[in-house]
Amino acid sequence: MNKVLLGLLVGAALGAVDGLTAWFTPEVRSQIVGIVAGSTFKGLVAGVLIGVFARKVRSVPATLVFGTALGLIFAFLVANMQGKYYFEIMLPGAIVGLLTGYATQRYGRKPEATTA
Repeated sequence: MNKVLLGLLVGAALGAVDGLTAWFTPEVRSQIVGIVAGSTFKGLVAGVLIGVFARKVRSVPATLVFGTALGLIFAFLVANMQGKYYFEIMLPGAIVGLLTGYATQRYGRKPEATTA
């Protein structure tokens, strides 16, 4: 599976799991469906960007740093809209970016060389 598609799938799956961690915050349990949908979309977009990065830069450490930073940025944007729960939102977001970066770089297929 190519790196962009793998990043999309892993990011979306881990994003959904990230959204489900909102269950541990009782004040937001009534909004769990919207949180899971938003986190899935956030993971999907981050996964595609991480996949594109992994395709261009073939380094596991660089992809881990990029994925973690991207996860933190997206999670910060969501936490900033809430105005609270920064730690509860940013920690899982960073972990999603880290794991997506690792899976994408480690298990994604390299693009095939084109012949002229």
